[in-house]
Amino acid sequence: MQTVVSGIRPTGNLHLGNYFGAVKNFLRMQDEYNCYFFIADYHSLTTHPTPENLHNNVRQVLAEYLACGLDPEKSTIYVQSDVPAIAEMSLLMSMNAYLGELERTTSFKDKARKQPENVNAGLLTYPVLMACDILIHKADKVPVGKDQEQNLEMTRKFAGRFNHMYKQDYFKIPQSFNYGEALVKIPGLDGSGKMGKSEGNGIYLADEPKPLQKKVMRAVTDSGPTEPNSPVSEPIQNLFTLMDVVSTSDTLQFFQEKYASCEIRYGDLKKQLAEDIIKFTTPIRERIEDIKADSDYLNKVVKMGREKAQASAEKTVKELREIIGIKRF
Repeated sequence: MQTVVSGIRPTGNLHLGNYFGAVKNFLRMQDEYNCYFFIADYHSLTTHPTPENLHNNVRQVLAEYLACGLDPEKSTIYVQSDVPAIAEMSLLMSMNAYLGELERTTSFKDKARKQPENVNAGLLTYPVLMACDILIHKADKVPVGKDQEQNLEMTRKFAGRFNHMYKQDYFKIPQSFNYGEALVKIPGLDGSGKMGKSEGNGIYLADEPKPLQKKVMRAVTDSGPTEPNSPVSEPIQNLFTLMDVVSTSDTLQFFQEKYASCEIRYGDLKKQLAEDIIKFTTPIRERIEDIKADSDYLNKVVKMGREKAQASAEKTVKELREIIGIKRF
């Protein structure tokens, strides 16, 4: 069985974009692959160096993962910082990563531009740590979005470079993975761009109905079509995209036809969209609350994941030490 690895940073609650862009596929993967799904708390510190409550953030995302259907009996679900071997491997692999290539990565340049007062070393070496998250379990496949494709390519480069430097066919060269289908990009409510955990444009799986409805009703729209069969503007297409994943096909078709005939009422569209999102998220939100209230279960899941992830990671680091020549006296 091939191995799949993926992680998510605990920098905000999971939203619809996370669910339809990633988690929905994870549920399928866990029945077909040897899966490692982790909460990337080390990675979160590159942009959130002084979190108010990192532990609770991790706990929240863990409960959300489980509420969505990730099964600790099928997948290894763990917290990144619970596996110290990852940090050791990151140190070893950073010796074979070069300053110029790290400075040229799009993610580094973007983050450095957004947080010029905090261009830290962890931000620069993010691709190395990400590579170790993947390579430490000898992953065959990695489900990544467009924004992480370059970092996966760096992972492939580091793996190949290590194999070449030490004349070993040790690391597999991992491939990107999305079941051969176009990646689902869930837009935010601000009229452009994708939904994000920290952009303020997200609909979260844990949102209560009333706040959720208010968010949707405030979503950006336009002044409306003036001629039949007018092109759909980006803000309205975003609402149709959201409707496409949570509503029935008949509902979507109804509002698309109303738009085409210049009869659409955006208030009605938003109201229906909010109702359909609430109908979708309510069972998940209720499971999140139940799971968060069950500390014994969460502790059991984390312990199980930690033990399985550590066994895999420590084996890899032991082999790396031997290849590099780090030996005990």
